[in-house]
Amino acid sequence: MNRLRLVCFLTLLLILTTAPHVRAQSGYIRSPYLGITFISSAEQPANETRYRNALLLGAGWNRYPFYWDHVEATAGNYDWHALDRVVTDDIRHGLQTNAILLGVPGHARQGALMRGLYQPIFSDGSDYPGAGKTPNPANPWAQYVFAAVQRYKPGGVLASQPNWELVGGVSVWEVWNEPDLPMFWGGTPQDYARLLRVSYVMIKHADPFATVMFGGLSFAQANTAFWLRQVLDTIGQDPSRGSNNWYFDQIAMHSYSSARRTVTLIGQVRFELSRYSLERPIWLNESGVPVWDDYPGPTWTALLPSERRWRGTQAEQAIYVIQNTTLAWAAGVDAVFFHQLYDDCGNQAGGTDFPPNDGSLCTAGQACWGDAHGLYRNERSSVCFRQHPQPGTPRIAASAFYLLAQIFGSRPFVALDPIYLENNATVLIFEQANNGVGQRIYVVWNDTADRTAVMLPASSTNAMLYRIGDQQAITPLEGLYRVALDGATRGELVSLTTPDNALGGEPVILVEAYNGLPADTTRVMLEGGSPRAPLTTTPGAISVIEAATITPAPTARPTTDPALDTQAPLPYVDPLPDSSPASFTVRWGATDNSGVTEYLVWVRVDGGEWQPWQQTTSLEATYTGSSGSRVEFAAWAVDLAGNWSANTELAPQAATTIQ
Repeated sequence: MNRLRLVCFLTLLLILTTAPHVRAQSGYIRSPYLGITFISSAEQPANETRYRNALLLGAGWNRYPFYWDHVEATAGNYDWHALDRVVTDDIRHGLQTNAILLGVPGHARQGALMRGLYQPIFSDGSDYPGAGKTPNPANPWAQYVFAAVQRYKPGGVLASQPNWELVGGVSVWEVWNEPDLPMFWGGTPQDYARLLRVSYVMIKHADPFATVMFGGLSFAQANTAFWLRQVLDTIGQDPSRGSNNWYFDQIAMHSYSSARRTVTLIGQVRFELSRYSLERPIWLNESGVPVWDDYPGPTWTALLPSERRWRGTQAEQAIYVIQNTTLAWAAGVDAVFFHQLYDDCGNQAGGTDFPPNDGSLCTAGQACWGDAHGLYRNERSSVCFRQHPQPGTPRIAASAFYLLAQIFGSRPFVALDPIYLENNATVLIFEQANNGVGQRIYVVWNDTADRTAVMLPASSTNAMLYRIGDQQAITPLEGLYRVALDGATRGELVSLTTPDNALGGEPVILVEAYNGLPADTTRVMLEGGSPRAPLTTTPGAISVIEAATITPAPTARPTTDPALDTQAPLPYVDPLPDSSPASFTVRWGATDNSGVTEYLVWVRVDGGEWQPWQQTTSLEATYTGSSGSRVEFAAWAVDLAGNWSANTELAPQAATTIQ
């Protein structure tokens, strides 16, 4: 990435943030497809600077928690003061709110859960809504959810206050954050299914028009897909699931550092939903890359890649914003949120602060680095990390986010199948109506370390070409646009263990009016290619997503030539009942692009060591065990291309107790 160009654009962005003409609210984009976490929250004092900076970048959504333990610190006394302020500010600034219902006050806790979760939802002793029904006092979570939605829904209690002149309210309610992580949710998948049911019924009882969102899945653990399956299995046994939309209207997920991994995770979510014939809108409401080459990141680790795993440079963070967001959109995700607006305190304790340093402060457990997630650096007045020499200024990623909002805006768009040119370049194609005129948007980047160029078919006599911080008009030659692409910075972002997850080079976006005819994708090629030569195209919607929604079978036709398959299989073991006879059948499988050749199935008895059980091409076998033992199973898979599944750190995918 050309640093001079980036510095120049950064200067322009700084000028933009002080220009009076952009302060009028009518001039903000507020994209419904783009959000930022923690623009403000009840715990982070809202101010005009934070809102202005988020709106300047084009964000349409704010996401933050509605902590029950903060609202009801003492039993029976709700204090809405802090949430009133931030919800009002969101509405006043024209932002939509993704509200997370989260937390358990000490007085309502019972073990790992909230007291009374399994008590009837309504005071008449039932779980079924009806006119005039009230929440059950013995189920305090139901009471809190109902009170929160009643207060903050459009036209709710807050909006009925004297002198209220605003229009809007909270319509999207997320049930918990990262419930697949024990650090957030201490209960079982079955307990979360109950939490989801209670929440859904109460939210819809308070506001039938609200959207209930399955809590954002972290995918930080290898067994998240199986965890989701267990929740859905539990809901699948609920006789009221059909009349209650399976207790969620959409589902959220989180993904960090690797754009390609995001697409794989979307495929996993779709596959798990498809097992129950479910389709739901998917949101990626947390994503990002913390940087290491800027305070408060560990800037001294330039020669220590192992010390900055999952982190990137500021330039890579900007590249990630565009690649990750557009890949997610191309995979059918409705909205993408970046984490976060400022560094704030990252994952460090409140009040953590230190000066920029060369690592010499890292002694005796002293704080010497932190998480630099932000699109903006912290202000001098921040609670944490107050000592950046350029406080409150945007990073390069802010320019990338703004570029996406500027191009895609608030107008609906559709994605065509992605094209991977001989695994050397990625081409994403979107189509959109702009003031009655169709426009085609190409997002292109290099997947190799060497500079290259891609030829794109023209539908007009000119187009605009955008890079991060630069734009120019271009014209086609012989019906083709030539787009030069910088090489990828492989090795800089150490995100996962395989190089296939490295970022590509700086993305280029080409926008042109089109004549309404379908895109001639046969003319998309690397420079020097022939329009008549067969292209190596692997549409992402087939290679990663749609393939994952097809029930696997030994005779399933592969969607990718094994020589071109770089994606690892996704193995699973079918759920087992809570108890089983001495001998029972275990079934397994995997999704893959080129086809699975062999499985290695592992077994663990009573929490002991994992032992290999089956090395086979079959999809089932009979297991015989001892009465009273708890047996867990996990599967590995290898495909025709020789790719082994990535779940090398074994975690149970199915378990049962032998009678």
